[in-house]
Amino acid sequence: MGESPMVKLVIPSKLSELPKVQHAIIEPAQAMGYGKEEVFAIRLALDEAVSNAIHHGNANDPHKQITIEYRVDDQAVWIRVTDEGCGFCPDNLPDPTQEDNLATPHGRGVMLIGAYMTEVHFNPCGNCVTMVKRKGCKLPAKD
Repeated sequence: MGESPMVKLVIPSKLSELPKVQHAIIEPAQAMGYGKEEVFAIRLALDEAVSNAIHHGNANDPHKQITIEYRVDDQAVWIRVTDEGCGFCPDNLPDPTQEDNLATPHGRGVMLIGAYMTEVHFNPCGNCVTMVKRKGCKLPAKD
């Protein structure tokens, strides 16, 4: 089958828009034969990326927009989420697994995205994340 065309969605910074984004990406992934674990991973990463873009990137401002670009084919699901915020440096997030940070509410989403997707890249500004889930790649081993 090969590579499918890129699709672009632009939504206001409202969590109520998340189901529309989920549907647009999850439905084709299921139709392409992605398994339950892969679909779970894609949904979790997508939810975290869009939620972070809304809350942290665009500071819950419904006048600002989130751009979601995606492609779903028989090899991989490719998703890019961009907000209008000033960005952040993912390397500066506290490690949420360290004891001092267990009660800290920040950093878990980025950690989960990294754990469940095959590839994750942030742009230099930090207001755009690109995530790839390759078909057939297993989730990380549980300790």
